[in-house]
Amino acid sequence: MSPAKKVSAKPAALAKIDKNKSVWVHSLFSDYDIDLFLVGKHFRLYEKMGSHIIELDNVKGTYFSVWAPNAQKISVVGDFNQWDKNGHELYRRLDKSGIWEGFIPNVSKGDVYKYFVKGYDNSEHLKGDPYARRWEHPPQTASIVWDTDYKWKDKSWIKKRPVLNALDQPISVYEIHLGSWQRDPNEPERVLNCREVAKTLVPYVKEMGFTHVELMPVMEFPYFPSWGYQITGYFGASSRYGSPQDLMYLIEELHKEDIAVILDWVPSHFPGDRHGLYEFDGTHLYEHSDMKKGFHPDWKSYIFNYDRNEVRSFLISNAMFWIDQYHADGLRVDAVASMLYFSFSREAEDSATNEFGGSENLGAIQFLKDLNEAIYVNFNGVQTIAEESSTFDGVTRPVYAGGLGFGMKWMMGWMNDTLKYFKVDPIGRKNSHNQLSFSMTYAFTENFMLPFSHDEVVHGKSPMLYKMPGDDWQKFANLRALYGYMFAHPGAKLLFMGNEFAETNEWNFTQSLDWHLLEYAPHKGMQETVKALNFLLRKEPALYHFNFSYEGFEWIDANNSNESVYVFMRKGPKAEDTLIIAMNLTPVIRSSYKIGAPFKTAWIELFNTDAIEFYGSGKLNDGDLIPILTGHNGQKYTLTVDLPPLAVIILKSKK
Repeated sequence: MSPAKKVSAKPAALAKIDKNKSVWVHSLFSDYDIDLFLVGKHFRLYEKMGSHIIELDNVKGTYFSVWAPNAQKISVVGDFNQWDKNGHELYRRLDKSGIWEGFIPNVSKGDVYKYFVKGYDNSEHLKGDPYARRWEHPPQTASIVWDTDYKWKDKSWIKKRPVLNALDQPISVYEIHLGSWQRDPNEPERVLNCREVAKTLVPYVKEMGFTHVELMPVMEFPYFPSWGYQITGYFGASSRYGSPQDLMYLIEELHKEDIAVILDWVPSHFPGDRHGLYEFDGTHLYEHSDMKKGFHPDWKSYIFNYDRNEVRSFLISNAMFWIDQYHADGLRVDAVASMLYFSFSREAEDSATNEFGGSENLGAIQFLKDLNEAIYVNFNGVQTIAEESSTFDGVTRPVYAGGLGFGMKWMMGWMNDTLKYFKVDPIGRKNSHNQLSFSMTYAFTENFMLPFSHDEVVHGKSPMLYKMPGDDWQKFANLRALYGYMFAHPGAKLLFMGNEFAETNEWNFTQSLDWHLLEYAPHKGMQETVKALNFLLRKEPALYHFNFSYEGFEWIDANNSNESVYVFMRKGPKAEDTLIIAMNLTPVIRSSYKIGAPFKTAWIELFNTDAIEFYGSGKLNDGDLIPILTGHNGQKYTLTVDLPPLAVIILKSKK
């Protein structure tokens, strides 16, 4: 247990300390703090709000503060006072902040508590602490006095993060759900904690060559089937996965192996559980009172009131908290499209409008700009990533240039078009040829990440393998080709756990992945394919340096729909970095196939999804490939290669 922080007694905006009272008057807020909070610019509220273990005038205890401007009374209740709503009443500040606060002697780390809130209308509520750093294990719902103290040993990672986590570096993300990545076969019902997961996850991610791990929401949430997307404890690491320090340990272990950690973050909505944020002080405090703006019909949850300054301070402070206190290297921001538009998933008659009559949520737009500016100004080498499915302009454009300021955006159009194409029987693919080539018409309008996420393998959508057509061999070949295409296409990459070895079941959050599948050659071959692609991505600058720029891509042949063949170049900073990618997306071997080449020198095959070790047929291009001085596909030279069935090959010049 860390020692209590010693602070000297100083008067709050109310009165002097009376040590005879059960709650002493005390404040961690300065006038400047309050001013920032009220204008929506206080981005480190976690240093002031919530429960803080301190020593005041040589007495150990806990300082509490909570925002509830419309409450008549706030008291702290817990085991330490037999849940007596009259035992420890907080003091309301005399300014306009709406903050209640006070110091309770002898309340210490590990004590369980809630706030008793008497609303403006005499309604009574028992609420968890919005800023609590730890919560009881569901279905229990109380907050726990805790800290986020940890002796970090990742200084070397933080120092090199601005280089390794930059947009001109390889980015291959492994998305995982902590509760179901792996479980103990002897206790399959038990969710492993972060320290247990670290033992196998960290070496696995390193062995596979992923550069990043993205953790699905790790903040406290009451309903396990929500996967963490219905958060009640925004500042608390979920107790399902251990203590806050257990999560820090996992992140630190990943950092030791130079693996960046992205946290899934959900500022778009929250559930209506009575112990949570909903109607916190008896009024619509965090959410809009107008349910056309304040309620999600899809998720049956409540939307933050982004127009409210104090709510913006809460949310941006929360984003900063996870980067500051947990050393997260990035945030993937969930459901951004639902934040940007009042009309998201609503009929016109059920949709609100902004002050100019449009459907854009102007408060949310300003919030996202403020969020990204705050993060990028305060932290070096971090990234924010938008899950954003609309055509909103400038999601990854800097705020100073009129954009929202995200580092990257999920390329949902690419994902949908690609899966739609690969589901087509190869015989008919010639009629869908442009579904793959179309992405290059807009690939550089944003900084895109190519996602095959958890959303694509649930709710009857089938696992990735069974989206593929053909017999068993062809299904695996198609999926290997899909991954080859993904890694060759411009943009960062994201694969959900299990996709890398061709899970045969949809994702089930209640059980471990089917790791036993790796005993079978096709699945082992798929895993080896993804591993090889990850390490090729790391090695070849052409595959990452210009991920978000036209400089890094050139079509050689985009129009051979008859044979379902695509050929293109990826380029790096130097001419010798150039790669040629050829894709044959039919089950027919195309021998002595001619493709254009930009250089006279010999070429070699770096990668082939049809290799025997990947469970392919072994149709490779061995040795040097010598071009002839004959123009082809708009290039000066011509190469003759064999195109394996349902495969992707990658060539590099020996220049």
